[in-house]
Amino acid sequence: MGIMNLFAIDPLGREWIQVVDLLLAFALSSLIGFEREKKLKSAGLRTHALVGLAAALLMLVSKYGFADVLINEHLRLDPSRIAAQIVSGIGFIGGGLIFVRRDIVHGLTTAATIWLTAAIGMACGAGMHLLAFVSCGGYFIVVSGYTAIMNRLYGRTSRLRIRYRAGHDTAAIILALCSAKDFTITGFTVGRPAPDPEAASMELRMHGRTAIASLIHDLTALPSIISVALNPSEE
Repeated sequence: MGIMNLFAIDPLGREWIQVVDLLLAFALSSLIGFEREKKLKSAGLRTHALVGLAAALLMLVSKYGFADVLINEHLRLDPSRIAAQIVSGIGFIGGGLIFVRRDIVHGLTTAATIWLTAAIGMACGAGMHLLAFVSCGGYFIVVSGYTAIMNRLYGRTSRLRIRYRAGHDTAAIILALCSAKDFTITGFTVGRPAPDPEAASMELRMHGRTAIASLIHDLTALPSIISVALNPSEE
């Protein structure tokens, strides 16, 4: 049975199958977007829902949108060409979400999530519903389960932004206090806030099993500390 005969026999049934594909892509993409929105990420519910829905729509157009021109037996349809273009196009969106601030890379997880959401939308558009469900479940295993595993193995990862009065060897004292509390520092940057030339700021990324509240309490007790913020704009 040719593709034109298929559409002639049951065009409405085929359209409803396509609607199911679109709705599934929309639902799974929204589920991922809701999790990102809850964590206050730059790409949240609306972005992920639109990316997944658009990817599914493009796949469906690529698969079924050219039936009227396939009457000619010399014409051939290659649905994979749209899939390849989606992969390339999503790279631009993901690249725009990644930025470097003070030698620290931000947005990698969000960019990867956008890429995965597009792939889930493509799978829904291609009718591969089981793969879409498994991939969506894999996302939540990574962002929730893997975090719990890493916290158990290496301790919870945290970021602190500390503002303090310059001088008095405060930076060295802060690093020493973190080590004394059994925190492993994986990166830090030091700068001076523009409004206050007499103040300095430090951003610390660390992991450890000690309660972070205990470290913050000891830091705020130092006379040269102005403020301590936990997990500022965490990715």
